[in-house]
Amino acid sequence: MTFVGRKEKQEIIELFGERVSPAKARFFTAVGIDLIPGKREGVWYWDMNGKKLMDCHCNGGVFNLGHRHPEIIETLKSAVEELDIGNHHLISEHRASLAEKLAEVMPKDINRTVFGVGGGEAIDFAIKLARGHTGRKKIIYAKGAYHGHTGFALAAGDEKYRKPFEPLAPGFVEVPFGDADAVEKAIDDNTAAVLFETIPATLGMPLPPEDFYKRVREICDEKGVLMIMDEVQTGLGRTGRMWGVEHYDVVPDVIVSAKGLSGGVYPISATCFKEGLDDFMAENPFIHVSTFGGSELGCVVAEKVLEITSRSSFLENVVKMASLLSSNLKSLMDEFSFVEEIRQKGLFIGIKMVEEGYGPLLSLSCYHSGILAVYANNDTSVMQLLPPLIVSEEHVNYIIDNLRAALTIASQRTDMLEVIKAVIS
Repeated sequence: MTFVGRKEKQEIIELFGERVSPAKARFFTAVGIDLIPGKREGVWYWDMNGKKLMDCHCNGGVFNLGHRHPEIIETLKSAVEELDIGNHHLISEHRASLAEKLAEVMPKDINRTVFGVGGGEAIDFAIKLARGHTGRKKIIYAKGAYHGHTGFALAAGDEKYRKPFEPLAPGFVEVPFGDADAVEKAIDDNTAAVLFETIPATLGMPLPPEDFYKRVREICDEKGVLMIMDEVQTGLGRTGRMWGVEHYDVVPDVIVSAKGLSGGVYPISATCFKEGLDDFMAENPFIHVSTFGGSELGCVVAEKVLEITSRSSFLENVVKMASLLSSNLKSLMDEFSFVEEIRQKGLFIGIKMVEEGYGPLLSLSCYHSGILAVYANNDTSVMQLLPPLIVSEEHVNYIIDNLRAALTIASQRTDMLEVIKAVIS
């Protein structure tokens, strides 16, 4: 049976607009990106009309291992022969096995897991965990953050996402990202946790000061506050370490993982934490449940993801390709005056430009140059560049050559900036 190309492209666009999201259909048509993924394999997407693009968006890290990684696909096929999603009320061999594997790859002392389906749900549980354990209510988070669109996660995000749905859960206080003094000032006797993306993607990937997380850890220890790290995008090898926070030599109390844990084929998320933080669940172990969280099929896939990303050769390749990209990106920054900064940790890269709107302009130019990449929604002067972690030197050369072409196009179309700002506002 064929699943791609059962309808004509224009018919799909119209049907999507009628039955799924009129606004999305209008947006992509207006900006000239009418991509409908057809074939997808490795680092590549093919549009239904045959246009080939390197996926440097990766859906925020979902496709860390590329599309349809052969080991992942084979694992899922084999698992379907024996398993289904399982029953979330019952003890599960496969959830137990995956939790054991997660404990092996986590920083020390983080050895327990509660599973979910997506990142927002996992963040919601991390906040439940902090409030349930401490008996306090207040959550400190970064201005411009993005942790998901669900309840508590939405309350800990940027105003543009939460404003239409207020009033939301109370007790959430924002501070500037990277400002340890502001964190310390915001914490009081009712503070349960601080919550940060290790490097906030939607905020434009600003790198924290080198001592920021050490100071946050010290403040949390002093005040009895939990430190929660959102590693949904920076985890699983993206930065050259298994977890992005490892670059900063601290161990948080909670690490949240999702996206890439799925292998791009089966949704699953994990809230991993230090033993004892779930003490409040002793009286009622069913106080938090998720019907599809930790699906047994998803657990088997995620185990294979951890096996692949734990290989020394895998992380060595990430570090090597990141270094190669870094030197070439610095050359491009010298070549194009509107490129202000390269923000990079491993293959987690933000291209910061001189003005709002350049991010979408470069994203559009990249699309026409054979690269799929998106801008940072909370800082539109930045374009995100997240190539799959399986890239080779040949792929890096492709990225640089086609990114140079895209930057050239962008440099010639600055007249579009005001139009772009109007479209995305």
